[in-house]
Amino acid sequence: MQAWNSAPVQRLQLSAPAARVHLFDSASQTFVPAGPEEGTARLYVCGITPYDATHMGHANTYVSFDLLNRIWRDAGLEVAYVQNVTDVDDPLLERATATGVDWRELAEQQIQLFRDDMEALNVIPPAHYLGAVETIPLVVDLIAELQQRNAVYPVDDPEFADLYFAQASDPQFGSLSHLPEQEAIAIFAERGGDPDRPGKKGPLDCLVWRQQREGEPGWDSPFGTGRPGWHIECTAIALQLLGSDFDVQAGGSDLVFPHHEMCASEARVATDQPFAKSYVHSGMVGLDGEKMSKSKGNLVLVSALRQQGVDPMAIRLALLSNHYRDDWSWTDDVLVAATERLARWREAVRLDAGLNADEVIDRMRAALRNDLDAPAALAAVDAWAGASTAIDADDSAAPALIAQACDALLGVRL
Repeated sequence: MQAWNSAPVQRLQLSAPAARVHLFDSASQTFVPAGPEEGTARLYVCGITPYDATHMGHANTYVSFDLLNRIWRDAGLEVAYVQNVTDVDDPLLERATATGVDWRELAEQQIQLFRDDMEALNVIPPAHYLGAVETIPLVVDLIAELQQRNAVYPVDDPEFADLYFAQASDPQFGSLSHLPEQEAIAIFAERGGDPDRPGKKGPLDCLVWRQQREGEPGWDSPFGTGRPGWHIECTAIALQLLGSDFDVQAGGSDLVFPHHEMCASEARVATDQPFAKSYVHSGMVGLDGEKMSKSKGNLVLVSALRQQGVDPMAIRLALLSNHYRDDWSWTDDVLVAATERLARWREAVRLDAGLNADEVIDRMRAALRNDLDAPAALAAVDAWAGASTAIDADDSAAPALIAQACDALLGVRL
């Protein structure tokens, strides 16, 4: 599957040996070094199910982890970045039925909308951008491996013998989310699981292969005609393209359980290795103090804002004004403040004031290496812009360097 286009990512001159990035790991609940000291950093960010794209929660996640991509590159690392698209799943099929649109057409429309939004927001595209449909052979191979390890079983159902991953096959299950069983079961039910399905061996066992129902798409496999479950899709793609024990598995905090827990568990059982070194999660975005969700219909869409003439860089700055791990609420005031900030920065660059850029860039780098602290990085540029507009113009290279750093490190084009 084709990702989106991107201008060449700028590389700043390193003024000192780069320090390693430290991120908050959801599994250990501690700050840990992320990425190697040299070579290639490996990153997997879970992608969209293509409907209601691209809402502000989506944008917050992908802009957040774009910062990680950028600060790794600034440290001289190569980045192997993989992202999936769940282009066949129950929510997509339900939306297609409700709107009378073929599910394939709906998926492609929404994927293209997502591409356009990511390009406008200056998000570096993944090196590998893969849909669930095109990676079904990888899923089939992984299920077969789990089957050989007695970790997959057909549910006891006379009509549809769907295959499930046995949670009991992994002694480390729960080591990411640390949830009590009853709380985990309740969340599993809320987020696409089926803990009460008759015939399952355990309530937290997750679907890996769904037998074809009437009116649903299906693909041939050794397990019968059907399609993959949600979690096994990401597990198979990540293992194939990044291998075991890759550097960072990332996504929104609503993916900690069950999605990332299930992915990690399936991978451990299949490979006898850890799935990822670190699990990093962005916060949730609400709207005017309420949870933003598809079910409530209170989504703020990037495409709608762009159609209204909002500068995508202002949208990006609005997202970066909050720490990536925080839960926060989108309001008109947040966007107004970001638009004003963008104007101040652009004015400071235009004035060409003679201030030293090295200290500003050092502060930006230090902030981003410290758990992607975008608000602190923005504050460094704010201080520079305020000082620049307060003095007489001078012929200096500083504004060009600051503009280059804003693009390279923050993804904000001035």
